[in-house]
Amino acid sequence: MIPLRDENRSQTTPHVTRILLIANIIAFFVVLIPDFLEGNFLPALFGSSASLDKVILNYGMVPYFVLRGQLLYTIFTSMFLHADLIHLGGNMLFLYVFGDNVEDTFGHSRYLAFYFISGIAASATFIWTQLFSSDVGALWIPTIGASGAIAGVLGAYMMLYPKARILTLVLIGWSFIVPIPAVFFLGFWFVYQFLYGVLTLGVEVATGIAYWAHIGGFVVGIFFGWVWRGRRRRSSY
Repeated sequence: MIPLRDENRSQTTPHVTRILLIANIIAFFVVLIPDFLEGNFLPALFGSSASLDKVILNYGMVPYFVLRGQLLYTIFTSMFLHADLIHLGGNMLFLYVFGDNVEDTFGHSRYLAFYFISGIAASATFIWTQLFSSDVGALWIPTIGASGAIAGVLGAYMMLYPKARILTLVLIGWSFIVPIPAVFFLGFWFVYQFLYGVLTLGVEVATGIAYWAHIGGFVVGIFFGWVWRGRRRRSSY
């Protein structure tokens, strides 16, 4: 299922969401400039990038170093790095669809803080699960992507706007577009992440997807969404 847009209009301009979108897109293409100059345009866009590999080694989040209290800045820098155009596009689509309404409810500054808190929680959850990996080198594998922080946005959205309809492209042999309530769309997304997280616990290195980072970010988003929804209700009396 691919979300196309929601039918929940934001009451304010989502400045922070737009800045995050632009920052992620710019970071992706700036990193690939050396590849573009060498004529390696299409391969670089889809994951074959020597320059990206170097940047990941320096700015990707490596669990081993974070556990030792080293290179903590990589928790933040890794949130703006993506492996390829599909990785970037998927994350930015979800941020675009769901971010504006969460920002509208939280306010610009609180939303920005919440975004990074979700990303930190996602990284912490992922690092914790790597301690159970059967691969002794798991703690040395760099992790990148904004999906952990964006998962927090998804969790908050589900709590704040459970009945909002998400226009969704469904691909099951054939394709069609259908409006799905957010609680079902995002609930299904979370269950999918959780099931794969349990099945691949300790072997995220093999799958290439940090499911537990998504789970950690989403749970934090649920908590903040629940807290803020309660505040909105009290203030409306």
